Amino acid sequence: MSIHKMIALHPDVGENFNETLATASRHAMFCAEMCTSCADACIAEKMDMAQCIRSCLDCADVCAATGRLAIRRTAQNIETLRLMLETCARVCELCAEECARHEHEHCRLCAEMCRECAADCRKARPTVQ
Repeated sequence: MSIHKMIALHPDVGENFNETLATASRHAMFCAEMCTSCADACIAEKMDMAQCIRSCLDCADVCAATGRLAIRRTAQNIETLRLMLETCARVCELCAEECARHEHEHCRLCAEMCRECAADCRKARPTVQ
């Protein structure tokens, strides 16, 4: 099942399908799950991972909210969506920086997803009209 297809089928989308925004929304949803999983893995680590856990959980919440806002097509709240995309990008960058401080494979994967999500959110921001 594709979120892109679901958005394209919305009655208010018509010919105005925003592929870039749909991709950012999908990656924000994926990033939320990756960050939640990374935080859970950090809990199981023997070392103090409190800051990484906090960063991952904050990022997961911001990504989840951004993903939900980005798929809504009825009416528009353009400025809010632009701000959320920028906020999501920055929070993802901060989470990636924190995860990059650790040598755990789960942190490496989380950092990679966060960087990808940040890039997609920044790319989508100017397309929101």
